Amino acid sequence: MPKTDMTLDRINDLLAQAKKAGADDADAVYVEGTSLSVAQRLGKMEKLERSEGADLGLRVLIGKKQAVVSSSDTSNAALGELVERAVAMAKNAPEDPYCGIADPSELAETFNVEALELCEPGEVDQDKLIEWASACEEAARSVEGITNSEGSEAGWGRHQITLAATNGFANSYAGSGSHISVSVLAGTGTGMERDYDYDSAVFSTDLRDPVDIGKKA
Repeated sequence: MPKTDMTLDRINDLLAQAKKAGADDADAVYVEGTSLSVAQRLGKMEKLERSEGADLGLRVLIGKKQAVVSSSDTSNAALGELVERAVAMAKNAPEDPYCGIADPSELAETFNVEALELCEPGEVDQDKLIEWASACEEAARSVEGITNSEGSEAGWGRHQITLAATNGFANSYAGSGSHISVSVLAGTGTGMERDYDYDSAVFSTDLRDPVDIGKKA
């Protein structure tokens, strides 16, 4: 996802504001996410949804007191109010002997987030998701004895998390995931039985064949 550098700059500025307002320490996390999902039942599409969102959370510590606030509004005015509210809440919070942030000496000096392979490049488009959902349900309904379907669904999502703290920590990572599922029924009347199957993976290329998922269901 874009804007990582700008996000870190804004988070560090927010932490500086918190210290200036009276916090001893603070940390903040910024989460951006995008998701896309489709669903179909009995061969007809029932859902096509896409959502995008972002949220910023701030934790401030004053001695052994802490407060956590969050906002989806990242304008300068809103962030200023966020800092004031967090510091005011922390001053009136009960003491927690276990709260705090890591000492700078405890932070990892080098860490390759990319080596974890948490996020696939690019985006799975809606046509591909529709293709998966359709193939999955069709395969399930083609099995002898299947009399009804509760539908199939396919989805993809990606999120990026950026975290920084007054102890000097600052890093960001992205994660993605795709899934396919279907649920069908066999038999009639009191002899009806229902079952399902699904698969999920970080990389969409690692998903099982939608036809296999449908037949297993």
